[in-house]
Amino acid sequence: MTRRKIAIKKIQNVSARQVAFSKRRKGLFKKATELSTLCDAEIALFVFSASGKLFDYASTSMGHVIERRNLYLDVNLGKTIQPSLELQVEAEYFKLNKELGEKTRELRHLNGEGLQGLTLRELKKLDDLVSACLHRVSKAKAEPFEQEISILKKQEDRLVEENQRLNQELKFIEENQRLEQVPRLKHDQDQ
Repeated sequence: MTRRKIAIKKIQNVSARQVAFSKRRKGLFKKATELSTLCDAEIALFVFSASGKLFDYASTSMGHVIERRNLYLDVNLGKTIQPSLELQVEAEYFKLNKELGEKTRELRHLNGEGLQGLTLRELKKLDDLVSACLHRVSKAKAEPFEQEISILKKQEDRLVEENQRLNQELKFIEENQRLEQVPRLKHDQDQ
């Protein structure tokens, strides 16, 4: 049996309509699941059958998606309504959980694990990250040495100044001794 194109209008046969509803509902939910998974989109879907039966799908939490939608509408209409604490906590949980997954993956990559599926751009980014980390480690390693060198240079400057002061004192003492000897020599020569 080949597929045939059907006209988009209400199906008159009740049982055929119910079968079409059931099949298309399943296909719609499958597409919503795929869209949520592939694109990391939050999706909430309500479908009411002709008999009034509710069918729903939510990629995260139905309440969370509905409150987020209401918040979006309120903000865009100029009204700001604070979302419930439960919604804020749930949103923060999903955000932190996603961030944890990314950081865990990044850490595995830094340890050299799971590199096979990375693109050239991702490998270059990882290489740059490792280089930056090595630079920070080298800088942190050199910092105590630089501080010690700075302290030793200050001590050297103080010792040079002390040496100059002592040399001046020595010259002064030698000059005084020489001046004292000149009158003695004169006195000795006079006698």
